[in-house]
Amino acid sequence: MQIQVETLLSIGVYALMFFTTVRIILDTNNPAKALSYLLLNVMLPVLGSIAYFTLGVNYRKRQIYSKKLKATNQLLMSIREKYVAKTEQLIERDAPQLGGHTELAQLLLNEVREPLSLNCVTLLNNGESKFPALLEDLESAQHFIHIEYYIYEDDNIGNQIKDVLLRKAKSGVKVRFIYDDFGSRGLRREFLKQLKAGKVEAFPFYKVRWPFFASRLNYRNHRKIIVIDGHTGYVGGINVSDRYINTVKTNTMYWRDTHIRLEGPAVWTLQHTFLADWNFCSRQRINPDERLFPPTSRPLPNARELVQVVAGGPDYPRSGIMLSYFTAIANANERIFLTSPYFIPNASIFDALRKAALSGKEVRLLVPGISDSGFVNSASRSYYQDLLDCGVHIYLYQKGFVHAKTLVVDDYLSFVGTANMDNRSFDLNFEINAVIYGKEFCQELAESFLNDLNDSRLITQHAWRRRNKWQVLGDKIARLFSPLL
Repeated sequence: MQIQVETLLSIGVYALMFFTTVRIILDTNNPAKALSYLLLNVMLPVLGSIAYFTLGVNYRKRQIYSKKLKATNQLLMSIREKYVAKTEQLIERDAPQLGGHTELAQLLLNEVREPLSLNCVTLLNNGESKFPALLEDLESAQHFIHIEYYIYEDDNIGNQIKDVLLRKAKSGVKVRFIYDDFGSRGLRREFLKQLKAGKVEAFPFYKVRWPFFASRLNYRNHRKIIVIDGHTGYVGGINVSDRYINTVKTNTMYWRDTHIRLEGPAVWTLQHTFLADWNFCSRQRINPDERLFPPTSRPLPNARELVQVVAGGPDYPRSGIMLSYFTAIANANERIFLTSPYFIPNASIFDALRKAALSGKEVRLLVPGISDSGFVNSASRSYYQDLLDCGVHIYLYQKGFVHAKTLVVDDYLSFVGTANMDNRSFDLNFEINAVIYGKEFCQELAESFLNDLNDSRLITQHAWRRRNKWQVLGDKIARLFSPLL
């Protein structure tokens, strides 16, 4: 009897392995990701199957997110048509300001219908620069405030912003607040009760509930968006938390991050993205009107940069964010300055960086020397040797943790946003980036990058090759699972 039970269990395990293997092969388009899950399935048959069916199923294909605003809305269609047509004119008229990156602008227009417009862009380094400006803008709101964050904490800065939101809501300003249910899990019920009691509408994005716990963790809203009255917006890497403010005495680690403030038509793309997310998580059906998308009658004397805002997530058929990074890197003429806290590039990005360096371009990569994820940092290190051999200069940030997600290409192209250089940002999380074409802002972001290098350590080929072999082995093992991170 004992033998029969063991035999049946063995048959069940092999049947599960076979079924899981077939599903992985059929459902996973990324060969590296498929091989990683197949390896996990063979090494840990039952646990591997559980991991795949909870974390690895391609929900992009299953279209579980129905968040798009109705395309039939006449106002939204007229705005889109107007700015798409204007984008074509801007690409032709302002080609010099695009600095040879017209292909990227055209790609974003064709792939995700992201318009190009003239805006005022302000660089905000770290929370001590962002939050004073943000609090001032929130105080000036007259019609509405839309706020969406991956991490929002019940701490000093979180409560400062909450107090402003409650005060503005009491004065008649419409306040809508989206928080990620996993990233903002530290928010207490009392905090949310205060918001709702004060007429601030607040909803979690894709609430985490068992038994769909793991899969829902896999698709998080990593966006950081604020829209004020339809003409001022914020986007970048800085969440709402005291840890991002280096003047807070209780912080034990310096936090280096980057955000931007936008004024101009690009704010409408932030608004469109927010409303789509809002309709999804609140189950409301807010349709665009002229109050949400006010006519651009406000003078912007400092509007010098052309901007496209590109969103990405499981509700898009392709990763426009990954394609934009790849196009920018592959088409670089002189230099690439890349900062990424979680650097696990897919094959396309990895090859583009190596090709750029081997072609004689100046390629500099800034990554954390101190990380908040040892396993991810180990997987990242496994890529360094190949990049060093191709001539990429890699710097390890030493002052604290670098969390910025920025890219500078040549003299006219910059990226600031929420997307890391990894598969999670490309395929799983909801992300949003600003693509900025303009020499003045590009120079400012490049100078910020070079200043960060003063607090970093350059890796040399000689020293990197002499690392402990066990550490090299550990990094290589972590890389096997990098498509799953």
